[in-house]
Amino acid sequence: MLRDTLSKKGVRVITGLGKYFRNIDKNRSGFLSQSDFKEALKVFHLEIPEGDFESLWLILDDSKSDKVDYGEFTRAIFGEMNEYRKSFVRKVSFAYMKLDFNKTGSVPMVDIRKCYCAK
Repeated sequence: MLRDTLSKKGVRVITGLGKYFRNIDKNRSGFLSQSDFKEALKVFHLEIPEGDFESLWLILDDSKSDKVDYGEFTRAIFGEMNEYRKSFVRKVSFAYMKLDFNKTGSVPMVDIRKCYCAK
C-alpha cells in the first residue's frame, strides 16, 4: 500500500522524507517515534487509514522499541540494495574518507580543491 504510493510519487518524496526525518530528529538518535512518523506521512500527503498505519508500524518496529530508524523504513519500502548499488556506495564512501582529512564528517571546498582537478 505505502510502497505503491511512494513509487508513484517518486524520488523527490523519498528524499524529502529523509530530510524531514533528519530535521525532526532533534537529538540525532536516528530514530523516530510513532507520532513523528505519522506526522511525516501527513506532511508528505501519504495519509493511510489508522488500521493500516498500525500494521505498517508493527512491521517497521520489529524490535518493539516504539521507534523506527530511517534505514529500517527505506529497507522495508525498497528492500535491500543490489550488489551493484552496494559496490557503488562502498566506492563513494572510500572516496569520501580520502577527502575528509580531519575526520570531521564534512568536507570543505578547500579540501576538495586539494584533491580534485577538473582540467
